Amino acid sequence: MIGSGNPARGRTACFVVATLGSLACARGTVVDCAPSPAAASRAGGGDLLPAGTDARRWAFDAPTGSAPDGFELLHTDGPPGHWVIRSRTDAPSAPAALAQEDSARVSSRFAVAAASGATFGDVSLAVRCAAIGGSIDRACGIVWRLGSAENYYLARANALENNVRLYYVRDGRRHEIAGWDGAVTSCTWHSLRADMRGDLIEVYWNGRRVIEARDDHFRQPGRVGLWTKADSRTLFDDLVVRAVF
Repeated sequence: MIGSGNPARGRTACFVVATLGSLACARGTVVDCAPSPAAASRAGGGDLLPAGTDARRWAFDAPTGSAPDGFELLHTDGPPGHWVIRSRTDAPSAPAALAQEDSARVSSRFAVAAASGATFGDVSLAVRCAAIGGSIDRACGIVWRLGSAENYYLARANALENNVRLYYVRDGRRHEIAGWDGAVTSCTWHSLRADMRGDLIEVYWNGRRVIEARDDHFRQPGRVGLWTKADSRTLFDDLVVRAVF
C-alpha cells in the first residue's frame, strides 16, 4: 500500500500566497483568494486523464450565478450545500468554475454534486480544485459508485490537515480505507484523480499516485460527482470521467 497512516489532529493553518487578486487571511479562514492559473496549468502535470481517452468533461462555464446543469445536489445532515457557477478568471479553464459556497459549521454535513444520468462501475475520474475557505474543514473531494447521498466511495484532500484520504461512505458515515500525508495548499489549484477497476483503487494527487488499496463494499455501478464537508468553501473545474474496460 502506498498511502497509510492516521489522520492529522486538528491542525489549523493560514497560508498567504501570491495571487491575481486580493487575499484576506485570518487564522483558520481564507477569504476571497484567487488561485494562480499558472499553478493550475502545472497541477497534475498536464492532462487530468491519459491522452486519447474517451472521456466526458464538465468545464462549468455556464452563466454566472446558475446551478450546475446536469447535476443533482445531495447532502447529509445540516443545510444543503450551495453549488453555483462563479466567474473566475483564475480558473484552469476560465472564465468560470463551480463553487460550493455554503459555510455551515456542521461537521457531519457532506455536500455532493452528483452527475445525473450515466453510471460507472470500473471508472477513472479527476478534477481540478482549490480550497478557498473553511475553519472546520477545507476539503476537495470526488465520489464514484454513488448509489445515494449516503453510500459511495470518496477520495478527498484537506488543506487544514495536509492529507489525502480514501473512504467508503455507508449510511452517511465515512470509513477510512487508506491515506497519505503531504502538502495540500489552500488558495492553490490542485488535481485529484481516482481509478477503480474491480476492487482495486488508485488515488492520484497532482499527478502522483499516493494511494493504492483494495475494497469491495460497493460492487455495483453508480454515479460520479464532487464532494465537500462542513464549512469547506471549494472551487472545482474540469471534471472528467471515463469508463475503464
